[in-house]
Amino acid sequence: MSAPGAGPAPLVLALALDDADQRHLDELRRRHFPPERLRVGAHVTLFHALPGEELPAVLDAVREACRRPGFAVEVAGARSLGRGTALVLRSAELDALRADLAGRFTPWLTRQDAQRFSAHVTVQNFVSPAEARELLARLSAGFVPWTVRATGVQVHRYLGGPWEAVETVPLGRAPGEPVSRT
Repeated sequence: MSAPGAGPAPLVLALALDDADQRHLDELRRRHFPPERLRVGAHVTLFHALPGEELPAVLDAVREACRRPGFAVEVAGARSLGRGTALVLRSAELDALRADLAGRFTPWLTRQDAQRFSAHVTVQNFVSPAEARELLARLSAGFVPWTVRATGVQVHRYLGGPWEAVETVPLGRAPGEPVSRT
């Protein structure tokens, strides 16, 4: 929803993850995010604000870009956000997907979305710097990288805090991968 005369709400694009990976990251976020500020689950934002009136063109571009196989993303460590903490993600495939989409969306990119992409999952935000440093130290102590599985791209409408799901576009299957008959 948007204010009368303001046009459709902006679109947020996020990486869709395997269900088990998503549940694990959601639990981390629930555990460490101030509950009164928690409006959405854990997410990997690809674009923060694409024009809502361009939804059909955005969906077409996402569908075209998602004609690539799903891929692994390394959770490589934790980093400070000043007043929060994030998990750092690394994946050449994720960078390529994001760059492909950015090229398609160039005329619509905000200053934030035109910046260098730095994939991460925010697990804590809106806390004191001391609280953020404490969580960063705990997450970093003995950190062992792991992988999550990218499965698609989620398109949402930004509703001033919460997001409204529009569509999740799945990534295609790998060459030679059999078609699921389920």
